[in-house]
Amino acid sequence: MTTEIVAGVRAGQPSPAGVTGARGTEYGELGRRVRHASLLDRRPGWYCARIAVNLGLLGAGWVAFVLVGNSWWQLGIAAFLAVMFTQVAFVGHDAGHRQIVAGRRASDAVGLLHGDLMAGLSFGWWLAKHNRHHSHPNQVDRDPDIGAGAFVFTPADARRRHGLGRLLTSYQAYLFFPILLLEGLNLHVASVRELAGRRGRAAVVEALLLLVHFTAYLTVVALVLSPVKAVVFVLVHQALFGLYMGCTFAPNHKGMPLLARDEPDFLRRQVLTARNIRGGRVTDLVFGGLNYQIEHHLFPSMPRPSLRRAQPLVRAFCEARGVAYQEASVLGSYGEVLRWLHEVGAPSRHPGRENRLVTAGNLVGLPPRLRASQGARE
Repeated sequence: MTTEIVAGVRAGQPSPAGVTGARGTEYGELGRRVRHASLLDRRPGWYCARIAVNLGLLGAGWVAFVLVGNSWWQLGIAAFLAVMFTQVAFVGHDAGHRQIVAGRRASDAVGLLHGDLMAGLSFGWWLAKHNRHHSHPNQVDRDPDIGAGAFVFTPADARRRHGLGRLLTSYQAYLFFPILLLEGLNLHVASVRELAGRRGRAAVVEALLLLVHFTAYLTVVALVLSPVKAVVFVLVHQALFGLYMGCTFAPNHKGMPLLARDEPDFLRRQVLTARNIRGGRVTDLVFGGLNYQIEHHLFPSMPRPSLRRAQPLVRAFCEARGVAYQEASVLGSYGEVLRWLHEVGAPSRHPGRENRLVTAGNLVGLPPRLRASQGARE
């Protein structure tokens, strides 16, 4: 799988009500169908049950931690708590999109408790960053999720790498999963760093919640485990937390179309840049509903349990209008991500070599499936 740069119309994310033009009305029509099917209605009962289960399992994990005591069996509990930290973060994500309750204050309260207090992540920092991603998915220089960091996702960023960064880019496909083991630490550090530069009541509240989280976390670990076991427990827990978080977010957009200076209309901007993951109820649970990335990006406030019901409607709507709707298996999606990372890093491995990208009309680096549909339209 390769990635393409799509040129279109004026940049910026219009609200659903503000989408205009022949193509814009398509999103309006889809929105009416979704509302008619009651798919945007909130599901408080479902979320109450989900939150109760998460809190119960998270609490049980910490009770087991205390009961097991100073033992290497704690590494199994570290893995379990990594899963539960991520499941808790999923609820914070849903709160950020106001999927749980309509009011901003109530949504922020749920997000702060699940993000800052229970997962140790700044809800405010993440929300601002995530909103930029939703406004400009996969748009070069505007989507923070494809900005150059440990990995690079565009040929231009790869060409700017030198020294150790160039070496890492050369083999970033091989280093992808190992580096994700550091993602948990990266998220914690980014949360603290961002809060240190903020002022105001919201920043103070978040700082206090993060302080409570880290103080309680480290105190319990230090009281129960010996120093060596405590360090190993924290490293394993945070590494698996980061790996799980990274593995749930990476397949959604990486290796999918990149937008250049301009963007297509809202419907195509959201559908063409996203990839769904096929699977059943277990996949829904493991990915926290993010496996329905296309539906989520089209309707961010749609409650998580409604995404599965919305998928057939959205897929049929897109297929009827020739809008490429991408789905892949779990392993297939990771394969597409890794192949794209490997291709982006090719010039770093072989100086002077350009990325082997295919151009079709205004699309660059067109994946085979999209290449076929594009050729049929031209």
